[in-house]
This record gives sequence, C-alpha cells and structure tokens, in this order.
Amino acid sequence: MDWASRSWTALPLILALASPAMAQDGTAVPAPPAEAVPANPPEIAPPAETSMATGEGTIAFTADVVSYDSEADLVSASGQVRLNRDGIFVAADQVSWDRRSGQVVATGNVVVVQPAGDKLISERVVLTDSLRDATVENLLVVLESGGRLAADRATRNGTVTRLDNAVYSPCPVTSESGCAKRPSWRILAARVRYNEATKRVRFERGRLEIFGIALPLLPVFSLGTGGGGDGYSGFLLPELRFSRRRGAELSVPYYHRFGPNRDLTVTPHVFTGLAPAAEVSYRDLNPLGAFTLGGFLTYGDKTSYDDSRDEKGLRAYVEGNGKLQFSPLWSLTGQVRLATDKTVARFYDISRDDRFRNFLNLERIDTDSYLSIAGWAFQGLRQNDVQSRIPFALPAIDARLRLTDPVLGGRVELQANSLAVFRREGQDSQRAFAGARWDLRRLTRMGQEVLLTGYVRGDIYHSDENQLTSTVFYRGEEGWRGRGIVAAAAEVRWPLMGEFLGGIQRLTPRAQLVLTPPTANISLPNEDSRSVDLEDSNLFALNRFPGYDRWEDGSRLTYGLDWNLDRPGWAVATTVGQSYRLNRDERIFPEGTGLTDRWSDFVGRTRVKFGRFLDLTHRFRLDKDNLAVRRNEVDLTVGTTETYARIDYLRLNRNVDPSVEDLRDKEELRLAGRWKFARYWAVFGATVLDLTDQNEDPLSIADGVNAVRHRLSLDYEDECIALGVSWRRDYERIGNRAEGSTFSFRLSLKGLSR
Repeated sequence: MDWASRSWTALPLILALASPAMAQDGTAVPAPPAEAVPANPPEIAPPAETSMATGEGTIAFTADVVSYDSEADLVSASGQVRLNRDGIFVAADQVSWDRRSGQVVATGNVVVVQPAGDKLISERVVLTDSLRDATVENLLVVLESGGRLAADRATRNGTVTRLDNAVYSPCPVTSESGCAKRPSWRILAARVRYNEATKRVRFERGRLEIFGIALPLLPVFSLGTGGGGDGYSGFLLPELRFSRRRGAELSVPYYHRFGPNRDLTVTPHVFTGLAPAAEVSYRDLNPLGAFTLGGFLTYGDKTSYDDSRDEKGLRAYVEGNGKLQFSPLWSLTGQVRLATDKTVARFYDISRDDRFRNFLNLERIDTDSYLSIAGWAFQGLRQNDVQSRIPFALPAIDARLRLTDPVLGGRVELQANSLAVFRREGQDSQRAFAGARWDLRRLTRMGQEVLLTGYVRGDIYHSDENQLTSTVFYRGEEGWRGRGIVAAAAEVRWPLMGEFLGGIQRLTPRAQLVLTPPTANISLPNEDSRSVDLEDSNLFALNRFPGYDRWEDGSRLTYGLDWNLDRPGWAVATTVGQSYRLNRDERIFPEGTGLTDRWSDFVGRTRVKFGRFLDLTHRFRLDKDNLAVRRNEVDLTVGTTETYARIDYLRLNRNVDPSVEDLRDKEELRLAGRWKFARYWAVFGATVLDLTDQNEDPLSIADGVNAVRHRLSLDYEDECIALGVSWRRDYERIGNRAEGSTFSFRLSLKGLSR
C-alpha cells in the first residue's frame, strides 16, 4: 500500500504530536524527532476529515502528505490540501502552519472561499490560524455576483479586503472558445477596499475604461456588486440628451435605499436653454402591497399653447400608483396623475398622453361575486380642453353575483350598478340599475353548439343642466327618467372539421337572433356609450354599445362565418359577418358607425401566422351599399426578436358627423424595424405618419402626408455593457413651438447594483 493512498491515516498521529504527549503516570513524554510519517503506517480506519487544534478552535483539514517538525513546532501538508474553519474553505497544493506564530502559509493554486461565496485565487496566501485575515501577492478575487477583482497585493482583515493597484470588472475575460479577451469595461484604481458584508467596492484614484478608452472618475467613489442585504445608496449613471426646445440636458440620479423594500431616487436636471428641474421617485413594498410616488418640479413659461401671453411660474407634475391587498378578497387600487398646466409633461418629455386619469377603486373578488366602489377624475391636456367641463365620477359602483345553483339548467348572474357624473360647469347625471342575465349552453347530437341568453334590467336616471352639453345626441332630457330592458337571444354554431392542404380546417357558420322591444334611449343622457363602432369583436354582442347608457333595441339577426386552418408551422384564422335589424324605429346609432340602417356593414378579421417569423392581422369594415372600405387596419410583423420589420396601418373612412366628437376619422401609418447586423450591434428606426386630410376629417388641418415622429438609434449590447445613441424628431407643435430634434446617449454598465 503506497503512502499517497493512505496518507489520511497519519492525521491522528500528527494531531497527537501537536500537543505534549503524557505517560500513563502523568509525566511528560519527550516528543519524537521531526521526521516524515512512515510510508507504511499501521492499518487504521479514522474519518477522512480530521481537525487540528488552534488557540481559538479547530481547523478541519485533509491532505495527501502530512509531516510535523517538533523543534520548529511546524505542521506541513501537501498534495490536495483542504482546510475548513467556520465556513471558510482553503484549497492549496501545500500548506504550512507555524503553531508558535499562528501563521498559515498556503502555496500553489490557492483558492480561498468565503461563506458568502466570494473566491480569492492566488499562488501564495499568508493567513492567520483563524483563516479570516490574509496577505496575498498577485491575487484574483471572484465575487459571488460574478465580478472579478485583480491586484498586485492584497490584505484581508475580517470582512474587508484592501487591494493595491487593482482592477475590477464584471465582464467575462475569456471567449466562448476559451481564448482571453479584454473586458468591455473595467475600473482601474490605485487602491480598492472591498467589504464582503455590505457588498460594496470603494475605489481611490480610479479611472474607467470602456473598450480600452480611459475616462476619468471621481477621486473616491464606490459601487455595489449585488446581493447587499440592507442595500446601499449612491449616484447612478448620468444621462445626456440634447433637444431643440430644451438645449443640452444632463441628469445625474441619486439613489437612496432605506431598506430592501423602500427606496428614493432624486434626479436633478440641468438644461442649457431652460431653468433647472428636479425629479423625485419613491417606491415602497410593505405587507399590504406596493405603491410608487413621483414628481417633477421646475420654473418656466406656463403658456406654451398661447404665445400671446407671458405667464411664468412653477411647473410641476405628480404621479402615483399602487395596490393594497387587505385580504385574499379585498384590495384597493389607485392612480394619480396631475400637472400644473397642459404642456409641462409633453414639453419635458415625461408623457405624451392627451389626458390624465385618476382613480381609486376598492374591490372584493371571489369565485362567484365581484364588488367595485370607485371614483374617477380626469385632466384634459388638449389645447381646446376646458377643465371645468371635464367630468368626474363619484361614486362608480358595480356589484355582480353568480348563483351557484343552476336555474332551468343555465347560469344566472345578478348585477347592480350606480354612476354619478359631475362637472363644475356642465351637465350632471346620475344613474342606477339592477339586472339579471341567464345563459345556457348545449350541444346537439349533430354537433351544433346552442347558446341561449335571457336578460332583464331596470334603470333610473336623473340629470340637470343638460343644455350645457354641446352635442345634442348625448344630452338626454332633464329630470328623472326610467327605463326597462328585456332581451332574449339564441345563437347556433356548427363546427365542421376536416383535412385540407395537409392540415386541419374548421368551418363554423354562426347565426344569432336577438329579440328586444323598443327601449328608451335618446331621452336619457349618454355618458359612457359614446364611442361606438361595428367591428368583429362586438358583432355578436348582446348590446353593441360600449357602456350602459345606450341599449341597442329592435330585434336583429346576425350571421357570420369562422374559418381556421392549422398546418405544421403556420395557421390562418378569419371571421366575417353582418347583421340585419328586423325593425327600424328611432335612430340611436350615429351615421358612419355601420349600424345605422337595417343592414349593417360587413366586418371581418383575418390573422395569418407563419411560425414566429410572420404575424399578419387585418381588420376591415366594408360599406353594405358599395363595398367601400370604411375601416382598414393592418398589423404586420416580419422577422425574429432580434431582426424584424413592423407595419401598422389604420384608415377610418366612416363619414361621421363632425359634431360627434368621439368618432373622428383618421388615417395613420406606423413603420418600425430593427436590424442586428453584428453579434452585439443593432440599428433601430421608426416613423409615424399622419395621412389624414380634410376629406376624412373636415376639422383636420393636415394636408394628407404629415410626419408625426421619427426615431433612429444605434445600439450595442453584450454580456456586461449596453450603450446607444438615438435621434428623435417630433413634428407636433405646442402653440407656435415645434418639438424639433432630440439626441440621447444611453450607457448601462451591467454588473453594477444600486
């Protein structure tokens, strides 16, 4: 038996030599001379891992060869030496332990692994017998987060490691083939302190290298390596932009972390063409839920829509949203967005919305019931919006209950709803109703699917100052009004399936009959059923009006056809249909909606998918009289997730009365594309064109081809860095001022943590 294969059996002997031996009578026995352990020790079967005593505890270790010099009081081990104490693991080719000084010297392929997972790699490491403190020459520290620190010399004291002439980078230093490569970015510093406990790296006299280009940094700065339990605070990477209206803009965010569930970001903005601004964002995650609060504050001209006036003052924007979950059933959701003037959000590129929604919604949801008590308020940002005439809803209540036991074999759902709409200057309306719906689904022996529906509802309305609503079609009559609604519907679907073109096709004819007596509509105010348009999504709906204020009375027959073809790798799905009103009384649909006459327009949708490479959706509405295209919508995406082209086209040619402000015609084209021309490089471009002219919208000032927005960017992204340069040109005007061009530079260093 060779010594290498049984060397661990000598460990008890070495440990015995590590302390004075005692005779049976208690007198000291002289220690044996220093010598190597015999090549053929006696057959003993101790555990493979043993421990050696130190002044403060024990170090568990294993090795191939172990020797002890009693005169020098030196223990030496070689050949796959492994030490372990208090979660600190050391691996080396050779280890010597001076019991007098407590110094442990590890040489040859030394790896020290800390309890947090960080690795220290070197050829020679000098440690104390606690294994916590060390002095290292030419080392590499592999952090648990994946980053690396290399230095000429390092000293470790507890959880703090000091490195001299060091370099840090979270980037891979070898290619996929194993060849060495320069990291995309790294930080070089004369002195570095790494705190294992806080996961923080502090640099002194450092510089940043990006693709080999050196950039100066602050004399002293720090960054996080990820995994910090309590988090840490500091400045984030700055952002640089240039626009025609704002000039050059520099933003330097400061991030403050109160804990793992709360943080605050303060971002000062400095402009060359405007007064400076400040932005604040606060986030909180607590046992009840989560919410965010933010704000933007500056000083400037508040009259961008009217250049004839000059009104300067504070300009601000605030926003917040969140959700609190009080129990598995009860929750509260809210959102607030407010601005001091109509243009501050767009002018400072915060938001391009033309209205802000604010709401608070208390909900209770379980498997068979739903309750919502909400309040809504809006802020109009369009030039002609008069805030005092914009409504707010308080309260908006909706309650639904699904009965657990079937009634006549069908499912019954009860509903109660209430809405109060107020305006500071304008019409006020209140509504309440209670209703019930019964649904039954059956399959016949021949495979037809039969759907039966019954619906009954009672409404009560009150409104005043109706004459202040400019659109007569929405006013209704002042005072108290009531309405009863009764409807019955039957729909039959007959799926037919078979093989076709190497795939499976499904042809499903559909027919629906809806019976409902004449119902009061025009005499009631219309607050939530204004934007109505016939399309494939509401063709077979019981009520094709959105909301509840309008009900489609008069019986009708709706018919259509669904066709699907599925083949390996591609699929086609199409729907087409039309409806016919059995009687025509009072016209409740505006002209141009496709539902005004007895015969409706034809509507349909087709979707073609070819794997993940092509996705085409086409929606259309054809005039029943001359087959003119009243709605033409195309959404096309071709390519992969990395290289693709996208085309979105919309044309609404409905000839709606201009007084119905919620149904304007328009024509718009959106183009976008991304080309990944190299492994890490890509170029992206997008444009929005307004093709509307006065033939489509008499109130439009467009001449048929108007650019709305262009965007072009060049981006680079690899494993540890992302950067890009972008240009955006906005043609929309705020008053007499055009947005103009905006240039932005984006830099993201991966591997950094807040």
